[in-house]
Amino acid sequence: MGKFVINKNTNGEFRFDFLDSYEQLIFSKSGYKNKAMCLIVIESIKRNSKEDSKFYRKRTADNECYFNLKSSNGKIIGISKIYEDKAAREDAIQFVKTTSADAPIEDLSKKSIKAPLETAS
Repeated sequence: MGKFVINKNTNGEFRFDFLDSYEQLIFSKSGYKNKAMCLIVIESIKRNSKEDSKFYRKRTADNECYFNLKSSNGKIIGISKIYEDKAAREDAIQFVKTTSADAPIEDLSKKSIKAPLETAS
């Protein structure tokens, strides 16, 4: 099962990471001025991640695979890590679709300040 983990970046902004069962990063998003906004986006992900049309399959300039998850209004609400190939990206999308709606939220924002994890840009 996946889980959302909320942290605070070194610049004071909130972020979330969506992790798989092995605590490996699937996707994340940062830049939230307060935890409430971060939680609102997580709830949006839980609603929107069931629809395949909300996943935008992308490639970097180096032809690496990643995805963006968008909300109903078209805003990006999650940016994945880089995947080794299309199959791995599709496996990650399927994992998000099947686990994110019921995924717990772990709030570590009071415990530590983290540097952002690297995701596709």
